[in-house]
Amino acid sequence: MNSNDHIPAFSVIGGPLHKLGLRLGLIKEGTNSTKFGIAIGLSAWVILLLLSVLEGTGSNFFSLNVLAGHVRLLVAIPLFFICETMVAPQMSTFVQYIVKSGLVIEQEQAKLSSIINRINRVKDSWIVEAVLFLLMFVLANTSIFPDNSMSAAYIIKQAGGHLTFTNTFYLWVCLPLFRFLFVRWLWHLVVWWYFLYRLQQLDLRLIATHSDGAAGLGYLGVVQEYFTPLAAAFSAILAASSAEEIITGALPFEALYYLIPLTLVLNLIFFAGPLFIFFSKLKQCRVEGLRDYMIMATHYVDAFDQRWIRDKNVTGESQLGAADIQSLADLTNSVKIINDMRSVPISNKLFISIAVSVVLPFVPFIFMKFNLNELMALLFKLLTGQ
Repeated sequence: MNSNDHIPAFSVIGGPLHKLGLRLGLIKEGTNSTKFGIAIGLSAWVILLLLSVLEGTGSNFFSLNVLAGHVRLLVAIPLFFICETMVAPQMSTFVQYIVKSGLVIEQEQAKLSSIINRINRVKDSWIVEAVLFLLMFVLANTSIFPDNSMSAAYIIKQAGGHLTFTNTFYLWVCLPLFRFLFVRWLWHLVVWWYFLYRLQQLDLRLIATHSDGAAGLGYLGVVQEYFTPLAAAFSAILAASSAEEIITGALPFEALYYLIPLTLVLNLIFFAGPLFIFFSKLKQCRVEGLRDYMIMATHYVDAFDQRWIRDKNVTGESQLGAADIQSLADLTNSVKIINDMRSVPISNKLFISIAVSVVLPFVPFIFMKFNLNELMALLFKLLTGQ
C-alpha cells in the first residue's frame, strides 16, 4: 500500500467567498459552511422584511405571489452551502481512497497530483468568482421569460407598478446574489466533472471481482449521493416558481405532470450522468475479467470433473471436507460477481435519494389541488377500495 502524503488535498470548494466565510468564522473546519449559507440567505431576507414593513407593504411581503423569493433566500441558498458541507469531505475521502487502495497505481500518482494542483489553482482564483458576480449583477434586470418571478417587470407589477425600496433591493441585491451562488455551484460541478474526466484517463487498477460491484469505483456513487441537497435546492426553486405561476393563472396545474418528471431527469443528468464517464473503462474491465476468469474456470472445472466425477475410484467418503469443492463454489461466485458487475458506478440508492430530493418540494402542491377534507376522503377511498 502506497503512502499518499505526496498527494495534495482535494476540494472543488474555494475562492474569495469561501475565504470571506473563513475570515468571519462562519465556516468551520475548512468545509462546514452551513452557518455561512444560513447567514447570507437570512440576512438578505431580514433586510427585505424590514424595508417592506417600513414601506407599509408587510402584508404583501408574505403573499403567495412572491413565494419564490422566500424560497430562494431561505431554502435554496442555505441548501447550496449545506451541500458544500456534506460533499466536500466526501470528495477528499474519495481521492484518499483511490490512492490508498491502489486504484490509481503508483506510476500514475504524479499525474493525479498534477491534476489536483491545477484544480486547486482554478478553484482558489478570484477571477472566476469576480466574473460570475459581475455577470449576474449586469443581468440583474433581465429574464428569459418576462412574466417570470425573476424578471424586473413581474416584480414591479406585483408592487402595483411602482419601484420601491423593497423591490429595488430585491432586484439589485438579492437576485444577483442568488444567481451568483447558483452559477457558482454550477462552476463547482464543472470542476468536479473535469476531475472525473481526467481521472478516467489515468491507468486505473480496476478489479473485476471487487465486492462493490463496480471494480473498485463504487465509492464514487456514494460521493454523488451527497449532492442531494443541491438537487433539492434546484427542485425547490422550480417548485416555488411554478406555484407562483399556478396561483396567478399563468400556468395550469396539469403542467406539473410534465414538469416533475422533467425536473427529475435533469437532476439525474447532473448528478448521475457524469458517472457514465467511466462506462468504457468498466465495460472493458468486465469483458476482460469474464474472459480471464472463464478461461481459469474452464481449466479448473475440467480438472475437477476428471478428479471427482470421471475417476471411478472416487468414493463419497473421500469427497467429504475436500477443499476443491469449496474452491469451485468460490470460483463460481467470482464469475457471478463479474457477470453482474455494473458498467457505471451508480447504485439504486443514488437514484432513490435524487428522486426523493426532487419530488419532496412538489408535495405541497397536493394541497393546491385538494383541500384537506377532500384529500382525507381520497386517501380513505384508496385504502378501503370504496
